[in-house]
Amino acid sequence: MSSFYPYLCRRPLVFVSKYRHRKIYGEIRKKIGGIIRDLCRQKGIELHEGHAKSDHIHLLVSIPPKYSVSNTAGFIKGKSAIRIHREVLNVKRMTGLSFWSTGYCVSTVGLDEETIRKYIQEQDKQDEWMFSPFWGFP
Repeated sequence: MSSFYPYLCRRPLVFVSKYRHRKIYGEIRKKIGGIIRDLCRQKGIELHEGHAKSDHIHLLVSIPPKYSVSNTAGFIKGKSAIRIHREVLNVKRMTGLSFWSTGYCVSTVGLDEETIRKYIQEQDKQDEWMFSPFWGFP
């Protein structure tokens, strides 16, 4: 008897930087992407889509049934914060530091996964339109 059971548990996750500070840009953005991909690989979590904005990230992940969503979000946020401080920001001490805001946003993906993927991929286009001179933003 096989112990393999197919599962389909895809969820969009959103993590926000502490105080929504715009910390995620340039080289930091690339390194954070690598760190999150590595952490997902460690736990057997499939990362289907991901996009980083200056103050938050969107992920579309497939979580194995043995992990809860809160366990997965806590693992990714906690371990990535430690690695971001050590590897990217070159901070030696770990006490009293935080990179991500408390909490996360999660939803379920029904049969319309393409809409979620498109939304994640087109975050930059959405912001360009919202912050265009038409709306009075510089």
